[in-house]
Amino acid sequence: MFSCLPDRIKNFSACLLFLILLILSASWPVLAASRIMPLSQVKPGMKGTGRSVFSGNQVDSFEVEILGVMENVQPGRNWILARLKGLGLENTGVVAGMSGSPVYIDGQLVGAVAFSYAFAKEAIAGITPIEEMLALTQAGQPRRPTGGLPAGFQLESLTQEELGRAYLEMTSAAAGNFSTDQAFIPAKIPLIFSGFSERAFRQFKPFFSQYNFLPVLGTGQAASQSLKLTPQPVTLSEGQAVGVQLLTGDLDLTAVGTVTYVDGNKILAFGHPFYNLGPVDYGLTSAEVLAVVPSLESSFKLASTGQLIGRVLQDRTSGVLAEVGSFPRYIPLNVEVQDSPVSRKQFKLKLVNDQILTPALVNLALFTVLGTEERSYGNLSVDFEADLFLEEGLSVHLEDLFSGNMDNASTSLSGLVAAVVYMLKNNEFKEVRLNQIEVKIRVVEQLRTATLEKVLLDKYEVQAGEVIKVRTYYRTYNNDLKTEEVEFLAPSLPPGTEFELVVAEAAYIQQLERSLYRIQDFRPRNLNQLLRLLGNLRKNNRIYYKVVAPRPGLFLKGEELPNLPPSLKNMFLSPRASTTNLTEINRSTLTEYHLPVPYVFRGALTIPIRIKK
Repeated sequence: MFSCLPDRIKNFSACLLFLILLILSASWPVLAASRIMPLSQVKPGMKGTGRSVFSGNQVDSFEVEILGVMENVQPGRNWILARLKGLGLENTGVVAGMSGSPVYIDGQLVGAVAFSYAFAKEAIAGITPIEEMLALTQAGQPRRPTGGLPAGFQLESLTQEELGRAYLEMTSAAAGNFSTDQAFIPAKIPLIFSGFSERAFRQFKPFFSQYNFLPVLGTGQAASQSLKLTPQPVTLSEGQAVGVQLLTGDLDLTAVGTVTYVDGNKILAFGHPFYNLGPVDYGLTSAEVLAVVPSLESSFKLASTGQLIGRVLQDRTSGVLAEVGSFPRYIPLNVEVQDSPVSRKQFKLKLVNDQILTPALVNLALFTVLGTEERSYGNLSVDFEADLFLEEGLSVHLEDLFSGNMDNASTSLSGLVAAVVYMLKNNEFKEVRLNQIEVKIRVVEQLRTATLEKVLLDKYEVQAGEVIKVRTYYRTYNNDLKTEEVEFLAPSLPPGTEFELVVAEAAYIQQLERSLYRIQDFRPRNLNQLLRLLGNLRKNNRIYYKVVAPRPGLFLKGEELPNLPPSLKNMFLSPRASTTNLTEINRSTLTEYHLPVPYVFRGALTIPIRIKK
């Protein structure tokens, strides 16, 4: 098949090397990279072509006229200003989904269509120079540093319900809208919601719209196919449509853009940031354009996402870098919903592994599953258990009951699990590998609430160590009066001392502890303490019994230290001590007990008890 010609190859070694190189080059699926035109050579008046998909998988060409170069539009960033024509662009303007469409002049790649003016009458586009996009290939792959807990996430002073609410409030105000006035903005990215109800789509559309996405309720591949992590061999070309997959399985969430540059199994796309999160691990899919939908605000490509073909490695200011043929590490989320003793439904999902997106996707997925399977309005009670499995055998177990109407129960459940995921992924101690999330939900279409009515003791003056019987009366949502009985031992206190028994809901106990400990800005000391705090957050479906006495002590880094020896207490309080998060307390908790009940419990009473003289 091959021959070694004496006039071309002078010796046997050279011939052998020549044969080896030919064989290797034939076996490598490497695509030759396009020739590059430096920004310095781009001049106004130049004409060229761009490539993008407007229907199906066919890459079509459109006309490009260079209007000028916009220098330093961002620190160290330049854009090429151009007018686009052909393929209906005169009527649609720059189409959402064209982000990354490559532009060529004299056969040389200039850059990617990436920016546009909102409500523009012409397709005036900003092009990101290919030189800036190529810098992505030089970026390293360190993980983003671990973070810390934001304001409002003081675990020692939150119940599970308050933690979920704090997370939802934080995310609702986290992002600012891109300007839609007379300024260039990144071209919108169609974000295809597949498998979502219209209600869930409306609920989360504003959240994603803040990040320059154009949410579209569409279709994707079947769940059985999307969960497979064995992509078929594929060869991408410049101008093809691709998807960045954030969520897959029974629900699919994929953003659609265009390939700008191909070099072997590496591609560059979009030409502007996706989320601009740096090193990432998203899925890369094929995509098919069903139609271009004209719009006065922002025309967009309506697309369906296809098979998984690779993963996105970098998400930077000038675009994304992806690798075809490798796999993202998804986090499995398995949800079971039971609405009767014999009716159970299973949902299997996979989420991208990310500090910011994973919690948001957990919130979206759980809310969607509940909203799809259960009633949207009216009375609803949601009883659940969730297990978050980490590396090295570590885990966090959650359980609680939420009850209400107008989807409050569903919102509370999804917000709580998302908040715990957020705290794990953004802890300040070490990067946490979240291996799997299991959620089991039991739903009843009625209120399950109860209110404390009275508390009776068999004695109110006792000897130290004597058994005290406590009878708690509460009334349920349907006016039934329930009774619970517990016992505890009177504390060993001096004769004549008065102490208190507090019988209360979770939120009241938290308020009491805030006043006792004067909590300012407590933070966990290590990952194990964080896990312990997350697993012990107070719950709605508990009656809490707390014995408080006038016993001085210290509250140190989340731990109560009552009745310390004077020498040890003085050591902690010494001006020479370098201890932080230290509070001197006058009253201490001597005993605490919680009783599970099948209701969201509300109310509080404090009963004084005296030690006999």
